[in-house]
Amino acid sequence: MIARILKWLLLLQVLAVLGFAYLAMQAWGVASPVMALLLAVVMLLAMRALIVARNFWQSRSLGSVVPQEYQLGIGGAARLFLGELRATLWTSSWGMLRPRLHAADTSTGQSLPVLLVHGYVCNGGYWTKLSRQLAQAGIVHKAIDLEPLDADIDSYVTQVERALDVLCTLTGKPQAIIVAHSMGGLVARAWLRHYGAARVARIFTIGTPHHGTVLANLAAGANARQMSRINGAPSAWLAQLAASETPETRALITSMYSHHDNIVAPQTSAHLPGARNLAFGGIGHVALASDPRVLRQLVAEITIKVEAVQPPSCPHFS
Repeated sequence: MIARILKWLLLLQVLAVLGFAYLAMQAWGVASPVMALLLAVVMLLAMRALIVARNFWQSRSLGSVVPQEYQLGIGGAARLFLGELRATLWTSSWGMLRPRLHAADTSTGQSLPVLLVHGYVCNGGYWTKLSRQLAQAGIVHKAIDLEPLDADIDSYVTQVERALDVLCTLTGKPQAIIVAHSMGGLVARAWLRHYGAARVARIFTIGTPHHGTVLANLAAGANARQMSRINGAPSAWLAQLAASETPETRALITSMYSHHDNIVAPQTSAHLPGARNLAFGGIGHVALASDPRVLRQLVAEITIKVEAVQPPSCPHFS
């Protein structure tokens, strides 16, 4: 569904560019059609940049204090903004329009299979760059598309369970690893609450608002309300989810996040007590799963052999 929506939005943007170029030629006297088109494209990019800038401003004004070792100078702030703008443009204008994953050469790796779970209003195309690296490492992986877009987070857990069943059957492995971005991390935790941890070795959440984000207060859908923060506190759903988890459950989770996240605010909402927390700096929310530093760390973590005792076969559920 999100791919269809993005295609319509892209069409509207193309029409807007053509309309602005026509206006520039007719009303402003721009003689060259090429120059008029370039001017229109620049205006469109400026609008997209303003949206990203607004998110950074909101998340910083409502955010947590950036530790001294992660603070940025002017150059670092510029790289942060441009990196997030580039990731946003690429993801929404190309990656999610044609969600395709790279096939793994299973002869080159022995890792457990990986299930990729995207975030709010995304699809599996978000994972294209990580998929390339997983394929090169010989890691079998699958991405799911969480639908409907505005559904309750608990309604997504059956999709996760079915996808894990497919991965286990396909690879003959008794367990899999879940990698989840943003809301996807909450979906993974909700799946744990419903199904338990028997078939998952580890869960990596990336930029997940474990304690909610104030920017979700402005978004639509039941899932957005569940990710919200009310009067500085996590939503009731998030509080109930946290109360249901044991120390053993939290020990399965590694939370990777950025102190400069422009969607999760406060940024420390991504820090999950009892889990293993890996902090980064100078990376925006969308850019987290394409930033080379995060990808290197993530692939290294996934390829570590799991030494835990595992059941002899993958269970099946009807």
